[in-house]
Order: sequence, then structure tokens, then C-alpha cells
Amino acid sequence: MRTFVIGDIHGGLLALEQVMKKAQVTTDDTLIFLGDYVDGWSQSPQVIDYLIDLKSKQNCICIRGNHDDLLLSWFKNKTEEIDETLWFKHGGEATVLAYEKVSEEKKQVHIAFLETLEDYHLDNENRLFVHAGFTNLNGVKYEFFSKLFYWDRTLWEMALSLDPNLKTEDLFYPKRFTVYKEIFIGHTPVTRIGKTVPVQKACIWNVDTGAAFKGPLTIMNVETKEFWQSDPLNELYSTEKGRN
Repeated sequence: MRTFVIGDIHGGLLALEQVMKKAQVTTDDTLIFLGDYVDGWSQSPQVIDYLIDLKSKQNCICIRGNHDDLLLSWFKNKTEEIDETLWFKHGGEATVLAYEKVSEEKKQVHIAFLETLEDYHLDNENRLFVHAGFTNLNGVKYEFFSKLFYWDRTLWEMALSLDPNLKTEDLFYPKRFTVYKEIFIGHTPVTRIGKTVPVQKACIWNVDTGAAFKGPLTIMNVETKEFWQSDPLNELYSTEKGRN
């Protein structure tokens, strides 16, 4: 039995199907999805259908992403929680258009799925899986504002700027980096630093390889760090713009 972590999908069902096949995932494997299943490419409803079906067959842990939370707010008409213009600009428009073709009955199933998403997952090896990050120096269980689990960028920014010569016992070493054995995140695509493969900084692994834009989707073996990638999403959806 293997454990895989999967980066941000953003409506790219074709990419998800590719990486599942390339990694030769079986029903004995555990799958940890880091969130942002929607917003970007045209198959957000189909991605959620795929995940719901997958959860019925094997152990799947689905983390909440900020885009998933935005969609849930839209479903529930919580317009005060959404800047609709900004959301549409960052992939929400493609999702709303896709749901025009979805029955009300299926929408209710998808709402139920979105409501069951987890803020984070902490495994028996003290490895943390979270969409974006956390801010409390003592870890996720002490985080006061739960939305930071899927909106924070400071954890990754700190990891990028960390002096590699600092040792964990040094006075100025970030305490957040000492709480967990490893932290797996998405949210901030590594394409922003010119990469298209998972990037490790300190104890943090960022596996968002830019699938919302022109990068591939990535699935990675948590233990071995071997990874598999889809074709670039802009090639799989050549007639669409995604979030480009």
C-alpha cells in the first residue's frame, strides 16, 4: 500500500486521469488531495464526480482549498463572502458556466461533498497535509482563523526566503518549521519561481505545479518522493484559457 499526494487540479479532469494511470494507482493505495478541485478548466463538476466515485472505492482524504470554499459559498448564495468579479477572473467563471449544465440534484451531491472537505490531515508519521499553510507557531491545532488553512501564503514565502545555513536549533529558525516532520502544500504554484516539478524548502513540499495555468498536474509518492505528471494543462485543454 502506497500513499500519494496530489496537487491542485483546477477543473482538469483529463490531467487527473493521466496521473492516476501513470502512477498505476490501485484501490490499495491512499490518496491525499490537497484541494482546489475547481476553477480554471471546464471540467470542475466532472472532477468532483470523479473524486466522489473514488472515495467510494478506496481511502481518499480530500483537503479544502480556497477555490472549493468559494464555490461552496456561491452554491449557498453567501455573496458577502465572494468578490464575484475577482473570483470569475481567477477561474470561477469557467466553473459557473460548467454548472449550468448540471442538474439541481447533482449540485446538492456536490455541495455535500464540499461540506465534508477537511481543513488539514495529520498522519501517524507527524506529516501535515494542508492546502495553503498555517500561522500559529504551535501548529494547526492552535490556529484561530481556520480560513488560513486554505488562504495563507506566509508559510511558503518564509520557506522560500529561509537562509539554508540556519540549523533547526538556531534561535532565528522559524518555529513553524519544527512542529511537523514534513508539510505538504499546494495553493501557490511553483511556476511562480520558474519550476514545474515539486519543490522542497526546509520541511515543506509544494506540489502545486501550475495545473491552473500552463503547468502539469503532479501526483507524488509521500514516502519515496517519486512523482508523475500530466501533460501541461493548456495542451490538454487547447481551446480554453484556464487561468492564463
